[in-house]
Amino acid sequence: MLEEMRIRSLGVIDDAVVELSPGFTAVTGETGAGKTMVVTSLGLLLGGRADAALVRMGAKNAVVEGRIAVPEGAAAVARAEEAGAELDDGTLLVSRTVSAEGRSRAHLGGRSVPVGLLAELADDLVAVHGQTDQQGLLKLSRQRQALDRYAGYAVAVPLGKYGEAYKRLRAVGAELEQITTRARERAQEADLLRFGLEEIAAVEPREGEDVELAEEAERLGHAEALASAAALAHSALAGNPEDPESVDAGTLVAGAQRALDAVRAHDPVLAALTDRIGEIGILLRDVAGELAGYADDLDADPLRLAAVEERRAALTGLVRKYGEDVSAVLAWAERGAARLTELDGDDERIGELTAERDALRAELGVLAQELTDARTEAAERFAAAVTAELASLAMPHARVSFDIRQTEDPEGVEVGGRTVAYGPSGADEVELLLAPHPGAPPRPIAKGASGGELSRVMLAVEVVFAGTDPVPTYLFDEVDAGVGGKAAVEIGRRLARLARTAQVVVVTHLPQVAAFADRQLLVEKTNDGSVTRSGVKVLEGEDRIRELSRMLAGQENSETARAHAEELLATARADA
Repeated sequence: MLEEMRIRSLGVIDDAVVELSPGFTAVTGETGAGKTMVVTSLGLLLGGRADAALVRMGAKNAVVEGRIAVPEGAAAVARAEEAGAELDDGTLLVSRTVSAEGRSRAHLGGRSVPVGLLAELADDLVAVHGQTDQQGLLKLSRQRQALDRYAGYAVAVPLGKYGEAYKRLRAVGAELEQITTRARERAQEADLLRFGLEEIAAVEPREGEDVELAEEAERLGHAEALASAAALAHSALAGNPEDPESVDAGTLVAGAQRALDAVRAHDPVLAALTDRIGEIGILLRDVAGELAGYADDLDADPLRLAAVEERRAALTGLVRKYGEDVSAVLAWAERGAARLTELDGDDERIGELTAERDALRAELGVLAQELTDARTEAAERFAAAVTAELASLAMPHARVSFDIRQTEDPEGVEVGGRTVAYGPSGADEVELLLAPHPGAPPRPIAKGASGGELSRVMLAVEVVFAGTDPVPTYLFDEVDAGVGGKAAVEIGRRLARLARTAQVVVVTHLPQVAAFADRQLLVEKTNDGSVTRSGVKVLEGEDRIRELSRMLAGQENSETARAHAEELLATARADA
Protein backbone atom coordinates (compact mmCIF):
# COMPACT_ATOMS: atom_id res chain seq x y z
CA MET A 1 0.00 0.00 0.00
CA LEU A 2 1.24 3.47 -0.92
CA GLU A 3 1.29 5.53 2.28
CA GLU A 4 2.87 8.82 1.29
CA MET A 5 4.61 10.69 -1.51
CA ARG A 6 6.71 13.83 -1.30
CA ILE A 7 7.08 15.79 -4.53
CA ARG A 8 9.62 18.58 -5.03
CA SER A 9 10.22 20.80 -8.07
CA LEU A 10 8.08 18.69 -10.39
CA GLY A 11 6.02 20.69 -12.88
CA VAL A 12 3.84 23.18 -11.05
CA ILE A 13 4.56 21.50 -7.70
CA ASP A 14 7.20 23.28 -5.64
CA ASP A 15 7.16 21.10 -2.52
CA ALA A 16 4.14 19.04 -1.53
CA VAL A 17 3.30 15.92 0.46
CA VAL A 18 0.52 13.56 -0.65
CA GLU A 19 -0.76 11.49 2.28
CA LEU A 20 -2.71 8.43 1.26
CA SER A 21 -4.67 5.90 3.28
CA PRO A 22 -6.26 2.47 2.85
CA GLY A 23 -9.50 2.38 0.94
CA PHE A 24 -10.60 4.95 -1.61
CA THR A 25 -8.71 8.25 -2.00
CA ALA A 26 -9.89 10.88 -4.48
CA VAL A 27 -7.52 13.60 -5.71
CA THR A 28 -9.34 16.71 -6.93
CA GLY A 29 -8.59 20.31 -7.81
CA GLU A 30 -8.98 22.96 -10.48
CA THR A 31 -7.91 22.16 -14.03
CA GLY A 32 -4.16 22.77 -14.26
CA ALA A 33 -3.73 22.69 -10.48
CA GLY A 34 -1.31 19.80 -10.67
CA LYS A 35 -3.47 16.71 -10.16
CA THR A 36 -1.76 15.02 -13.10
CA MET A 37 1.60 15.59 -11.42
CA VAL A 38 0.48 13.16 -8.73
CA VAL A 39 0.14 10.48 -11.39
CA THR A 40 3.41 11.54 -13.01
CA SER A 41 5.19 11.33 -9.65
CA LEU A 42 3.92 7.84 -9.04
CA GLY A 43 5.00 6.89 -12.55
CA LEU A 44 8.54 8.04 -11.75
CA LEU A 45 8.56 5.98 -8.54
CA LEU A 46 7.49 2.98 -10.61
CA GLY A 47 10.42 3.31 -13.00
CA GLY A 48 8.73 5.42 -15.66
CA ARG A 49 10.69 7.38 -18.25
CA ALA A 50 12.37 10.54 -16.95
CA ASP A 51 11.92 13.80 -18.85
CA ALA A 52 13.92 16.95 -18.17
CA ALA A 53 10.80 18.96 -19.07
CA LEU A 54 9.24 17.74 -15.82
CA VAL A 55 11.75 19.70 -13.72
CA ARG A 56 10.30 22.94 -12.40
CA MET A 57 11.66 26.07 -14.04
CA GLY A 58 14.74 27.30 -12.17
CA ALA A 59 15.28 24.07 -10.19
CA LYS A 60 18.34 21.85 -10.56
CA ASN A 61 16.35 18.67 -10.26
CA ALA A 62 12.98 17.17 -9.40
CA VAL A 63 12.68 14.67 -6.55
CA VAL A 64 9.89 12.23 -5.76
CA GLU A 65 10.02 10.14 -2.59
CA GLY A 66 7.52 7.49 -1.60
CA ARG A 67 6.82 5.17 1.31
CA ILE A 68 5.18 1.87 0.39
CA ALA A 69 4.00 -0.66 2.98
CA VAL A 70 4.68 -4.20 1.81
CA PRO A 71 3.51 -7.48 3.38
CA GLU A 72 6.15 -9.73 4.85
CA GLY A 73 7.28 -12.42 2.44
CA ALA A 74 6.05 -10.59 -0.66
CA ALA A 75 7.97 -11.12 -3.90
CA ALA A 76 8.75 -7.39 -4.01
CA VAL A 77 10.42 -7.62 -0.58
CA ALA A 78 12.64 -10.51 -1.65
CA ARG A 79 13.67 -8.75 -4.85
CA ALA A 80 14.39 -5.49 -3.03
CA GLU A 81 16.51 -7.27 -0.41
CA GLU A 82 18.47 -9.00 -3.18
CA ALA A 83 19.38 -5.52 -4.42
CA GLY A 84 20.63 -4.56 -0.94
CA ALA A 85 17.58 -2.51 0.08
CA GLU A 86 16.55 -2.37 3.73
CA LEU A 87 12.96 -2.20 4.98
CA ASP A 88 11.98 0.49 7.46
CA ASP A 89 9.45 -1.10 9.82
CA GLY A 90 7.69 -2.97 7.05
CA THR A 91 7.89 -0.18 4.48
CA LEU A 92 10.03 0.41 1.41
CA LEU A 93 11.42 3.89 0.93
CA VAL A 94 11.65 4.72 -2.77
CA SER A 95 13.06 7.86 -4.36
CA ARG A 96 13.64 9.11 -7.89
CA THR A 97 15.66 12.16 -8.92
CA VAL A 98 15.52 13.78 -12.36
CA SER A 99 18.06 16.49 -13.19
CA ALA A 100 17.38 19.48 -15.40
CA GLU A 101 19.72 17.82 -17.94
CA GLY A 102 17.53 14.72 -18.02
CA ARG A 103 19.76 12.40 -15.94
CA SER A 104 17.92 10.12 -13.58
CA ARG A 105 18.81 8.30 -10.36
CA ALA A 106 16.83 5.83 -8.27
CA HIS A 107 17.14 4.72 -4.64
CA LEU A 108 15.38 1.86 -2.90
CA GLY A 109 15.62 1.22 0.82
CA GLY A 110 18.64 3.49 1.14
CA ARG A 111 20.52 1.83 -1.70
CA SER A 112 21.18 3.20 -5.19
CA VAL A 113 19.56 0.87 -7.72
CA PRO A 114 18.95 0.75 -11.49
CA VAL A 115 15.72 2.44 -12.57
CA GLY A 116 14.71 -0.84 -14.20
CA LEU A 117 14.45 -2.44 -10.76
CA LEU A 118 11.71 0.02 -9.79
CA ALA A 119 9.76 -0.95 -12.91
CA GLU A 120 10.26 -4.61 -12.02
CA LEU A 121 8.88 -4.09 -8.51
CA ALA A 122 5.96 -2.01 -9.82
CA ASP A 123 4.27 -5.12 -11.24
CA ASP A 124 3.83 -6.42 -7.70
CA LEU A 125 3.02 -3.10 -6.00
CA VAL A 126 0.82 -0.77 -8.05
CA ALA A 127 -1.48 -1.08 -11.07
CA VAL A 128 -2.03 2.15 -13.01
CA HIS A 129 -5.25 2.52 -15.02
CA GLY A 130 -5.52 5.75 -16.95
CA GLN A 131 -6.17 7.39 -20.28
CA THR A 132 -2.93 6.02 -21.74
CA ASP A 133 -3.76 2.55 -20.47
CA GLN A 134 -7.20 2.81 -22.08
CA GLN A 135 -5.57 3.40 -25.44
CA GLY A 136 -3.24 0.47 -24.72
CA LEU A 137 -6.20 -1.81 -24.03
CA LEU A 138 -7.54 -1.01 -27.48
CA LYS A 139 -4.63 -3.01 -28.92
CA LEU A 140 -5.40 -6.63 -29.69
CA SER A 141 -2.24 -7.87 -28.00
CA ARG A 142 -3.19 -6.08 -24.77
CA GLN A 143 -6.71 -7.49 -24.93
CA ARG A 144 -5.32 -11.01 -25.23
CA GLN A 145 -2.95 -10.38 -22.31
CA ALA A 146 -5.80 -9.03 -20.19
CA LEU A 147 -7.94 -12.08 -20.96
CA ASP A 148 -5.05 -14.44 -20.18
CA ARG A 149 -4.42 -12.80 -16.82
CA TYR A 150 -8.12 -12.93 -16.03
CA ALA A 151 -8.21 -16.65 -16.92
CA GLY A 152 -5.41 -17.38 -14.45
CA TYR A 153 -4.01 -20.91 -14.23
CA ALA A 154 -6.44 -22.25 -16.83
CA VAL A 155 -4.42 -20.36 -19.45
CA ALA A 156 -1.11 -19.92 -17.63
CA VAL A 157 -0.36 -23.66 -17.37
CA PRO A 158 -0.84 -24.59 -21.05
CA LEU A 159 0.67 -21.26 -22.10
CA GLY A 160 3.84 -22.09 -20.15
CA LYS A 161 4.09 -25.50 -21.84
CA TYR A 162 3.31 -23.92 -25.19
CA GLY A 163 6.04 -21.30 -24.69
CA GLU A 164 8.66 -23.97 -23.97
CA ALA A 165 7.66 -26.03 -27.01
CA TYR A 166 7.59 -22.89 -29.17
CA LYS A 167 11.13 -21.92 -28.14
CA ARG A 168 12.39 -25.44 -28.81
CA LEU A 169 10.69 -25.45 -32.23
CA ARG A 170 12.40 -22.17 -33.09
CA ALA A 171 15.76 -23.62 -32.07
CA VAL A 172 15.19 -26.82 -34.05
CA GLY A 173 14.12 -24.82 -37.09
CA ALA A 174 17.18 -22.60 -36.88
CA GLU A 175 19.50 -25.61 -36.67
CA LEU A 176 17.78 -27.30 -39.60
CA GLU A 177 18.11 -24.15 -41.67
CA GLN A 178 21.77 -23.83 -40.78
CA ILE A 179 22.53 -27.42 -41.75
CA THR A 180 20.66 -27.31 -45.03
CA THR A 181 21.67 -23.81 -46.18
CA ARG A 182 25.31 -24.36 -45.29
CA ALA A 183 25.56 -27.85 -46.78
CA ARG A 184 28.27 -26.81 -49.30
CA GLU A 185 30.40 -25.09 -46.66
CA ARG A 186 30.05 -28.06 -44.32
CA ALA A 187 31.02 -30.47 -47.12
CA GLN A 188 34.13 -28.41 -47.86
CA GLU A 189 35.01 -28.38 -44.16
CA ALA A 190 34.59 -32.15 -44.01
CA ASP A 191 36.93 -32.63 -47.03
CA LEU A 192 39.62 -30.50 -45.42
CA LEU A 193 39.33 -32.36 -42.15
CA ARG A 194 39.42 -35.71 -43.87
CA PHE A 195 42.57 -34.73 -45.82
CA GLY A 196 44.30 -33.55 -42.68
CA LEU A 197 43.41 -36.66 -40.69
CA GLU A 198 44.61 -38.91 -43.51
CA GLU A 199 47.89 -36.98 -43.72
CA ILE A 200 48.46 -37.32 -39.98
CA ALA A 201 47.47 -41.00 -40.03
CA ALA A 202 50.01 -41.67 -42.81
CA VAL A 203 52.85 -40.31 -40.64
CA GLU A 204 51.55 -41.93 -37.41
CA PRO A 205 53.26 -39.52 -34.96
CA ARG A 206 53.73 -40.57 -31.34
CA GLU A 207 53.40 -38.34 -28.29
CA GLY A 208 56.81 -36.74 -27.57
CA GLU A 209 58.41 -38.33 -30.64
CA ASP A 210 59.69 -35.00 -31.95
CA VAL A 211 61.65 -34.39 -28.72
CA GLU A 212 63.13 -37.88 -28.75
CA LEU A 213 64.24 -37.59 -32.39
CA ALA A 214 65.80 -34.18 -31.82
CA GLU A 215 67.93 -35.62 -29.02
CA GLU A 216 68.92 -38.62 -31.14
CA ALA A 217 69.84 -36.45 -34.12
CA GLU A 218 72.03 -34.29 -31.91
CA ARG A 219 73.81 -37.37 -30.59
CA LEU A 220 74.30 -39.01 -33.98
CA GLY A 221 75.59 -35.79 -35.53
CA HIS A 222 78.45 -35.67 -32.96
CA ALA A 223 79.08 -39.41 -32.59
CA GLU A 224 82.88 -39.29 -33.24
CA ALA A 225 83.48 -36.42 -30.84
CA LEU A 226 81.37 -38.11 -28.16
CA ALA A 227 83.21 -41.45 -28.60
CA SER A 228 86.65 -39.78 -28.43
CA ALA A 229 85.72 -37.81 -25.31
CA ALA A 230 84.29 -40.91 -23.62
CA ALA A 231 87.52 -42.87 -24.40
CA LEU A 232 89.80 -40.13 -23.01
CA ALA A 233 87.65 -39.83 -19.87
CA HIS A 234 87.71 -43.62 -19.37
CA SER A 235 91.51 -43.68 -19.78
CA ALA A 236 91.89 -40.90 -17.18
CA LEU A 237 89.74 -42.73 -14.69
CA ALA A 238 90.75 -46.40 -15.28
CA GLY A 239 94.09 -46.20 -17.12
CA ASN A 240 95.29 -47.05 -20.59
CA PRO A 241 96.08 -50.79 -20.96
CA GLU A 242 98.44 -50.01 -23.84
CA ASP A 243 100.54 -47.70 -21.62
CA PRO A 244 101.55 -49.45 -18.35
CA GLU A 245 103.40 -46.29 -17.20
CA SER A 246 100.33 -44.07 -17.34
CA VAL A 247 98.85 -42.81 -14.10
CA ASP A 248 95.05 -42.86 -13.73
CA ALA A 249 92.65 -41.46 -11.13
CA GLY A 250 91.59 -44.89 -9.93
CA THR A 251 95.17 -45.92 -9.13
CA LEU A 252 95.87 -42.64 -7.31
CA VAL A 253 92.75 -42.90 -5.21
CA ALA A 254 93.53 -46.55 -4.35
CA GLY A 255 97.03 -45.48 -3.24
CA ALA A 256 95.59 -42.77 -1.02
CA GLN A 257 93.23 -45.24 0.62
CA ARG A 258 96.06 -47.75 1.32
CA ALA A 259 98.18 -45.01 2.92
CA LEU A 260 95.38 -44.04 5.32
CA ASP A 261 94.34 -47.61 6.07
CA ALA A 262 97.71 -48.20 7.78
CA VAL A 263 97.03 -45.56 10.46
CA ARG A 264 93.21 -45.20 10.62
CA ALA A 265 93.03 -47.12 13.87
CA HIS A 266 94.75 -44.24 15.67
CA ASP A 267 92.27 -41.46 14.82
CA PRO A 268 88.48 -41.69 14.16
CA VAL A 269 88.57 -38.52 12.00
CA LEU A 270 91.16 -40.05 9.72
CA ALA A 271 89.19 -43.28 9.62
CA ALA A 272 86.15 -41.39 8.37
CA LEU A 273 88.18 -39.70 5.66
CA THR A 274 89.51 -43.12 4.64
CA ASP A 275 85.94 -44.42 4.20
CA ARG A 276 84.99 -41.42 2.06
CA ILE A 277 88.04 -42.03 -0.17
CA GLY A 278 86.87 -45.62 -0.53
CA GLU A 279 83.47 -44.36 -1.68
CA ILE A 280 85.18 -42.16 -4.24
CA GLY A 281 87.06 -45.14 -5.59
CA ILE A 282 83.85 -47.13 -5.99
CA LEU A 283 82.19 -44.18 -7.78
CA LEU A 284 85.18 -43.80 -10.12
CA ARG A 285 85.03 -47.48 -11.08
CA ASP A 286 81.27 -47.24 -11.76
CA VAL A 287 81.64 -44.14 -13.94
CA ALA A 288 84.58 -45.69 -15.80
CA GLY A 289 82.50 -48.80 -16.52
CA GLU A 290 79.57 -46.72 -17.81
CA LEU A 291 81.92 -44.70 -20.03
CA ALA A 292 83.26 -47.91 -21.53
CA GLY A 293 79.70 -49.14 -22.19
CA TYR A 294 78.67 -45.75 -23.64
CA ALA A 295 81.51 -45.85 -26.15
CA ASP A 296 80.65 -49.40 -27.15
CA ASP A 297 76.92 -48.64 -27.58
CA LEU A 298 77.34 -45.34 -29.44
CA ASP A 299 75.86 -45.73 -32.91
CA ALA A 300 77.71 -43.70 -35.49
CA ASP A 301 75.83 -45.24 -38.43
CA PRO A 302 75.20 -42.42 -41.00
CA LEU A 303 72.22 -44.37 -42.37
CA ARG A 304 70.50 -44.13 -38.98
CA LEU A 305 71.14 -40.38 -38.90
CA ALA A 306 69.59 -40.00 -42.35
CA ALA A 307 66.53 -41.99 -41.24
CA VAL A 308 66.13 -39.81 -38.14
CA GLU A 309 66.34 -36.60 -40.16
CA GLU A 310 63.83 -37.93 -42.67
CA ARG A 311 61.38 -38.76 -39.85
CA ARG A 312 61.88 -35.33 -38.31
CA ALA A 313 61.14 -33.70 -41.66
CA ALA A 314 57.84 -35.61 -41.88
CA LEU A 315 56.88 -34.49 -38.36
CA THR A 316 57.90 -30.91 -39.13
CA GLY A 317 55.53 -30.91 -42.10
CA LEU A 318 52.65 -31.84 -39.78
CA VAL A 319 53.63 -29.29 -37.15
CA ARG A 320 53.75 -26.55 -39.76
CA LYS A 321 50.08 -27.23 -40.68
CA TYR A 322 48.37 -28.46 -37.56
CA GLY A 323 50.13 -27.31 -34.40
CA GLU A 324 53.18 -26.02 -32.57
CA ASP A 325 54.50 -29.50 -31.80
CA VAL A 326 53.52 -33.15 -32.14
CA SER A 327 51.31 -32.93 -29.04
CA ALA A 328 49.33 -30.10 -30.64
CA VAL A 329 49.09 -32.07 -33.90
CA LEU A 330 47.62 -35.06 -32.05
CA ALA A 331 45.14 -32.75 -30.25
CA TRP A 332 44.06 -31.26 -33.60
CA ALA A 333 43.53 -34.76 -34.97
CA GLU A 334 41.31 -35.65 -31.99
CA ARG A 335 39.18 -32.54 -32.42
CA GLY A 336 39.08 -32.96 -36.18
CA ALA A 337 37.89 -36.56 -35.90
CA ALA A 338 35.05 -35.49 -33.59
CA ARG A 339 34.03 -32.65 -35.89
CA LEU A 340 34.20 -34.91 -38.95
CA THR A 341 31.90 -37.39 -37.22
CA GLU A 342 29.48 -34.53 -36.60
CA LEU A 343 29.64 -33.32 -40.20
CA ASP A 344 29.37 -36.82 -41.65
CA GLY A 345 26.26 -37.29 -39.52
CA ASP A 346 24.42 -34.34 -41.12
CA ASP A 347 21.98 -36.56 -42.99
CA GLU A 348 21.17 -38.48 -39.85
CA ARG A 349 20.90 -35.21 -37.87
CA ILE A 350 18.59 -33.71 -40.47
CA GLY A 351 16.33 -36.71 -40.11
CA GLU A 352 16.33 -36.41 -36.31
CA LEU A 353 15.62 -32.68 -36.40
CA THR A 354 12.87 -33.08 -38.97
CA ALA A 355 11.17 -35.69 -36.82
CA GLU A 356 11.50 -33.50 -33.72
CA ARG A 357 10.15 -30.50 -35.62
CA ASP A 358 7.09 -32.43 -36.75
CA ALA A 359 6.50 -33.72 -33.23
CA LEU A 360 6.81 -30.22 -31.78
CA ARG A 361 4.40 -28.78 -34.34
CA ALA A 362 1.88 -31.47 -33.44
CA GLU A 363 2.39 -30.73 -29.73
CA LEU A 364 1.94 -27.00 -30.37
CA GLY A 365 -1.31 -27.73 -32.17
CA VAL A 366 -2.65 -29.63 -29.16
CA LEU A 367 -1.53 -26.92 -26.72
CA ALA A 368 -2.90 -24.17 -28.96
CA GLN A 369 -6.27 -25.90 -28.89
CA GLU A 370 -6.09 -26.05 -25.07
CA LEU A 371 -5.36 -22.33 -25.02
CA THR A 372 -8.28 -21.61 -27.34
CA ASP A 373 -10.65 -23.65 -25.16
CA ALA A 374 -9.43 -22.01 -21.94
CA ARG A 375 -9.62 -18.52 -23.44
CA THR A 376 -13.10 -19.16 -24.80
CA GLU A 377 -14.35 -20.24 -21.39
CA ALA A 378 -12.63 -17.30 -19.63
CA ALA A 379 -13.90 -14.89 -22.31
CA GLU A 380 -17.50 -15.82 -21.53
CA ARG A 381 -16.97 -15.14 -17.83
CA PHE A 382 -14.98 -11.96 -18.47
CA ALA A 383 -17.56 -10.60 -20.92
CA ALA A 384 -20.41 -11.41 -18.54
CA ALA A 385 -18.64 -9.62 -15.69
CA VAL A 386 -17.94 -6.53 -17.84
CA THR A 387 -21.50 -6.52 -19.13
CA ALA A 388 -22.77 -6.61 -15.54
CA GLU A 389 -20.50 -3.70 -14.69
CA LEU A 390 -21.87 -1.72 -17.66
CA ALA A 391 -25.38 -2.23 -16.37
CA SER A 392 -24.26 -0.47 -13.19
CA LEU A 393 -22.71 2.31 -15.28
CA ALA A 394 -25.94 3.36 -16.98
CA MET A 395 -25.44 1.11 -20.00
CA PRO A 396 -28.03 -1.58 -19.17
CA HIS A 397 -28.53 -2.75 -22.75
CA ALA A 398 -24.87 -2.92 -23.74
CA ARG A 399 -23.31 -6.31 -24.31
CA VAL A 400 -19.60 -7.11 -24.37
CA SER A 401 -18.18 -10.21 -26.04
CA PHE A 402 -14.87 -11.56 -27.29
CA ASP A 403 -14.02 -12.62 -30.81
CA ILE A 404 -11.44 -15.40 -30.59
CA ARG A 405 -10.30 -16.40 -34.06
CA GLN A 406 -7.40 -17.94 -35.99
CA THR A 407 -5.96 -17.15 -39.41
CA GLU A 408 -5.33 -19.96 -41.86
CA ASP A 409 -1.69 -20.42 -42.84
CA PRO A 410 -0.30 -23.41 -44.78
CA GLU A 411 2.96 -23.02 -42.85
CA GLY A 412 1.17 -23.03 -39.48
CA VAL A 413 0.06 -25.72 -37.02
CA GLU A 414 -3.08 -27.81 -37.08
CA VAL A 415 -5.74 -26.60 -34.64
CA GLY A 416 -9.30 -27.87 -34.79
CA GLY A 417 -8.75 -29.53 -38.16
CA ARG A 418 -7.35 -26.36 -39.78
CA THR A 419 -3.77 -25.26 -40.40
CA VAL A 420 -3.49 -21.83 -38.82
CA ALA A 421 -0.85 -19.21 -38.07
CA TYR A 422 0.75 -19.34 -34.64
CA GLY A 423 3.08 -17.25 -32.50
CA PRO A 424 4.70 -17.22 -29.06
CA SER A 425 1.29 -16.89 -27.33
CA GLY A 426 -0.67 -19.43 -29.32
CA ALA A 427 -2.80 -19.32 -32.44
CA ASP A 428 -5.54 -16.99 -31.18
CA GLU A 429 -6.34 -13.42 -32.12
CA VAL A 430 -8.45 -11.95 -29.32
CA GLU A 431 -10.65 -8.89 -29.82
CA LEU A 432 -13.08 -7.25 -27.40
CA LEU A 433 -16.43 -6.36 -29.03
CA LEU A 434 -19.28 -4.12 -27.93
CA ALA A 435 -22.95 -4.03 -28.89
CA PRO A 436 -24.07 -0.75 -27.24
CA HIS A 437 -27.80 -1.47 -27.60
CA PRO A 438 -30.11 -4.31 -28.65
CA GLY A 439 -30.04 -4.99 -32.36
CA ALA A 440 -26.61 -3.40 -32.83
CA PRO A 441 -23.98 -5.80 -34.22
CA PRO A 442 -20.95 -6.39 -31.99
CA ARG A 443 -18.07 -4.21 -33.16
CA PRO A 444 -14.53 -3.59 -31.89
CA ILE A 445 -14.79 -1.34 -28.83
CA ALA A 446 -12.72 1.37 -30.52
CA LYS A 447 -15.39 1.61 -33.26
CA GLY A 448 -18.54 0.57 -31.46
CA ALA A 449 -18.62 3.11 -28.63
CA SER A 450 -18.87 6.86 -28.29
CA GLY A 451 -16.38 8.77 -26.17
CA GLY A 452 -18.45 8.55 -23.00
CA GLU A 453 -19.37 4.93 -23.66
CA LEU A 454 -15.77 4.04 -24.31
CA SER A 455 -14.71 5.51 -20.95
CA ARG A 456 -17.36 3.47 -19.18
CA VAL A 457 -16.51 0.30 -21.10
CA MET A 458 -12.84 0.68 -20.34
CA LEU A 459 -13.55 1.44 -16.68
CA ALA A 460 -15.70 -1.68 -16.47
CA VAL A 461 -12.92 -3.71 -18.10
CA GLU A 462 -10.36 -2.25 -15.71
CA VAL A 463 -12.49 -2.87 -12.61
CA VAL A 464 -13.12 -6.48 -13.62
CA PHE A 465 -9.50 -6.95 -14.59
CA ALA A 466 -8.28 -5.28 -11.39
CA GLY A 467 -10.24 -7.85 -9.43
CA THR A 468 -7.85 -10.52 -10.75
CA ASP A 469 -4.72 -8.43 -10.20
CA PRO A 470 -2.54 -9.41 -7.22
CA VAL A 471 -1.26 -5.88 -6.57
CA PRO A 472 -2.52 -4.04 -3.48
CA THR A 473 -2.85 -0.54 -5.00
CA TYR A 474 -4.76 0.75 -8.03
CA LEU A 475 -4.44 4.23 -9.50
CA PHE A 476 -7.17 5.49 -11.85
CA ASP A 477 -6.27 8.67 -13.71
CA GLU A 478 -9.48 10.39 -14.86
CA VAL A 479 -10.91 7.26 -16.44
CA ASP A 480 -14.28 8.91 -15.75
CA ALA A 481 -13.64 11.50 -18.48
CA GLY A 482 -16.66 12.07 -20.68
CA VAL A 483 -19.08 10.62 -18.10
CA GLY A 484 -21.62 12.43 -15.95
CA GLY A 485 -24.94 12.19 -14.14
CA LYS A 486 -26.12 8.81 -12.95
CA ALA A 487 -23.26 7.02 -14.66
CA ALA A 488 -20.77 9.08 -12.66
CA VAL A 489 -22.49 8.06 -9.43
CA GLU A 490 -22.26 4.43 -10.43
CA ILE A 491 -18.57 4.86 -11.26
CA GLY A 492 -17.97 6.19 -7.77
CA ARG A 493 -19.94 3.32 -6.30
CA ARG A 494 -17.97 0.69 -8.27
CA LEU A 495 -14.63 2.19 -7.27
CA ALA A 496 -15.73 2.30 -3.63
CA ARG A 497 -16.58 -1.39 -3.78
CA LEU A 498 -13.20 -2.16 -5.30
CA ALA A 499 -11.60 -0.23 -2.45
CA ARG A 500 -13.04 -2.70 0.06
CA THR A 501 -10.32 -5.18 -0.92
CA ALA A 502 -7.53 -2.88 -2.16
CA GLN A 503 -6.19 0.64 -1.97
CA VAL A 504 -7.71 2.78 -4.73
CA VAL A 505 -6.44 6.23 -5.71
CA VAL A 506 -8.49 8.18 -8.26
CA VAL A 507 -7.62 11.48 -9.92
CA THR A 508 -11.03 12.86 -10.85
CA HIS A 509 -12.97 15.97 -11.81
CA LEU A 510 -16.37 14.45 -11.01
CA PRO A 511 -17.97 15.27 -7.63
CA GLN A 512 -20.15 12.17 -7.95
CA VAL A 513 -16.97 10.05 -7.89
CA ALA A 514 -15.15 12.06 -5.23
CA ALA A 515 -18.13 11.81 -2.86
CA PHE A 516 -17.65 8.04 -2.58
CA ALA A 517 -14.01 8.40 -1.48
CA ASP A 518 -12.95 7.55 2.06
CA ARG A 519 -10.50 10.44 1.83
CA GLN A 520 -10.44 13.44 -0.50
CA LEU A 521 -7.24 15.33 -1.28
CA LEU A 522 -7.33 18.82 -2.75
CA VAL A 523 -4.50 20.04 -4.99
CA GLU A 524 -4.47 23.84 -5.29
CA LYS A 525 -2.01 26.48 -6.44
CA THR A 526 -0.80 29.54 -4.58
CA ASN A 527 -1.00 33.02 -6.05
CA ASP A 528 2.32 32.60 -7.84
CA GLY A 529 1.04 29.52 -9.70
CA SER A 530 2.91 26.88 -7.71
CA VAL A 531 1.80 24.05 -5.47
CA THR A 532 3.51 24.18 -2.06
CA ARG A 533 3.50 21.90 0.96
CA SER A 534 0.17 23.40 2.03
CA GLY A 535 -1.22 22.98 -1.48
CA VAL A 536 -2.14 19.29 -1.06
CA LYS A 537 -4.43 18.85 1.90
CA VAL A 538 -6.97 16.42 3.27
CA LEU A 539 -10.54 17.72 3.04
CA GLU A 540 -12.89 17.07 5.91
CA GLY A 541 -16.25 18.38 7.01
CA GLU A 542 -17.00 21.84 5.70
CA ASP A 543 -13.91 21.95 3.48
CA ARG A 544 -14.98 18.83 1.65
CA ILE A 545 -18.52 20.13 1.10
CA ARG A 546 -17.09 23.38 -0.24
CA GLU A 547 -14.84 21.53 -2.73
CA LEU A 548 -17.68 19.28 -3.90
CA SER A 549 -19.82 22.40 -4.38
CA ARG A 550 -17.10 23.95 -6.52
CA MET A 551 -16.85 20.77 -8.58
CA LEU A 552 -20.65 20.73 -9.03
CA ALA A 553 -21.34 24.35 -9.89
CA GLY A 554 -18.02 26.13 -10.08
CA GLN A 555 -19.09 28.13 -7.02
CA GLU A 556 -18.06 27.19 -3.52
CA ASN A 557 -20.82 29.24 -1.84
CA SER A 558 -23.79 28.21 -3.98
CA GLU A 559 -26.55 27.00 -1.67
CA THR A 560 -27.95 24.75 -4.36
CA ALA A 561 -24.56 23.21 -5.04
CA ARG A 562 -23.96 22.86 -1.29
CA ALA A 563 -27.22 21.01 -0.83
CA HIS A 564 -26.36 18.73 -3.76
CA ALA A 565 -22.89 18.09 -2.30
CA GLU A 566 -24.37 17.12 1.06
CA GLU A 567 -26.82 14.83 -0.71
CA LEU A 568 -23.97 13.15 -2.64
CA LEU A 569 -22.03 12.52 0.56
CA ALA A 570 -25.12 11.15 2.26
CA THR A 571 -25.79 8.82 -0.68
CA ALA A 572 -22.21 7.59 -0.69
CA ARG A 573 -22.22 6.95 3.07
CA ALA A 574 -25.49 5.11 2.87
CA ASP A 575 -24.12 2.91 0.10
CA ALA A 576 -21.05 2.07 2.16
